[in-house]
Amino acid sequence: MADERPRQFEIDLPPEVIPGHYADFANVWHTPNVFVMDFVTLAQPPRDSTDPETGAPQLVVPARVVSRTRIPPEQVFELAKALTQQLEFWEQETGRRSPVEPPLEE
Repeated sequence: MADERPRQFEIDLPPEVIPGHYADFANVWHTPNVFVMDFVTLAQPPRDSTDPETGAPQLVVPARVVSRTRIPPEQVFELAKALTQQLEFWEQETGRRSPVEPPLEE
């Protein structure tokens, strides 16, 4: 039988983790058993290039993963709810809406 008592988490935040990492965007992918979120920061300015296979012009955006987080699929729903709730609070506090345009323009 599952324990139905309320839970009170005591979360320890080590000093070296307190500053966090700035990320310009996140890349999310999954396997059958885990969702992975790679938080990425731009490493250098974007540069024009040519696709070696097709010869088509392309924009290369050098970036680096600053943090990778893996969570079980069951927790993705809770994360989505928490992000939605915090975004709504942020919009109410700042009066801002999220941008419609992608952050990188060609």
